[in-house]
Amino acid sequence: MERSAAFEIEEGEGGATMALSGPWLVSTIGAVEKEVNAARDRDVATVDLSDISEIDTAGAWLASRIANEHDAEIAGADDRAQRLLGAVGGFDSDVAVAAPREGMLTRVPERMGEMVGNAGKGFTGIVGFLGALIMAFGSVIRHPRRFRMNAFIRQLEVVGVSALPIVGLMSFLIGVVIAQQGAVQLAQFGAETLTVNLVGRITLRELGVLMTAIMVAGRSGSAFAAQIGTMNLTEEIDAMRTIGISPMEALVIPRILACVFMMIVLGFYASLMSIIGGAVIGDVMLGIPFLTFLTRIQEVVPIYDLWVGLIKAPVFGLIVALAGCYNGMQVKGDSEQVGLRTTMAVVSAIFAVIVIDAFFAVFFSNIGWG
Repeated sequence: MERSAAFEIEEGEGGATMALSGPWLVSTIGAVEKEVNAARDRDVATVDLSDISEIDTAGAWLASRIANEHDAEIAGADDRAQRLLGAVGGFDSDVAVAAPREGMLTRVPERMGEMVGNAGKGFTGIVGFLGALIMAFGSVIRHPRRFRMNAFIRQLEVVGVSALPIVGLMSFLIGVVIAQQGAVQLAQFGAETLTVNLVGRITLRELGVLMTAIMVAGRSGSAFAAQIGTMNLTEEIDAMRTIGISPMEALVIPRILACVFMMIVLGFYASLMSIIGGAVIGDVMLGIPFLTFLTRIQEVVPIYDLWVGLIKAPVFGLIVALAGCYNGMQVKGDSEQVGLRTTMAVVSAIFAVIVIDAFFAVFFSNIGWG
């Protein structure tokens, strides 16, 4: 049996005949494909398959392509070859293959409906998760020994202590930027000294805790989603349920409590670092001594600005932790879901934090803390 595909072109009265021989299989036609392409200029009237010993889909496709290019007839095909030629006969190599796509007027409403449906499912899932969390808190309150103190302390370190350098650097630079840009703008009105007011109030009320929440969402919220999601994939959470350990008590509660508590500490720390950054710029650019800047902060910033930041911090921490833990618990199927849910945890947490911050701004303004 021949071990490679071959062909010959024989001249005849009715035109040239391309006689194919040997096995025309996916493993053998590569050796003759270049020669077939080189013979495109020949005038072939018939493609003869009678001498082919074996043929598969790839060989039938190439034979069909040869016949289409030369506008030739196919002869000598046995039953198997005819079936394969019929299966590949409608293929045109010059036509781009693309998946069917609905029109825009169909796709856009369909996608919007899908998004609304997913939003409804997400809201239902969040409500269910909150219910399970409240029940788990009630169970821990009734049985204090079930509280995972070691896990809580570990999360305090991961969420808070390990984040001090990056949060401090970020907040210091934010204070520097606010002071520098504020001084440039206020200098137009001869009010450079009001830079102290600007730095103190905006960092204590808004940017200190808000930027910290965004940083914690990107750092810890994503970690929560990835850790719990991976445990879901490896069936560790199912194993915990099997041996009678509540995943909510063992995994979720320590992370939520740690995030809520450490957001208060980190928010206050971030505000202090921002003020220090502003004081450095005040000393360098405005001629306001460093200690004078800090003393002036106490005089011009009302105490309720501090309370505004401290009230926002635990709420933001709760939102970040809930988003991370909820999305981690929703991971199912494959590893791609871990990345998807981690991204959703960060995006949803940041979005919710900014929206809640807007509500806080309106609320505090209405009660006279504006």
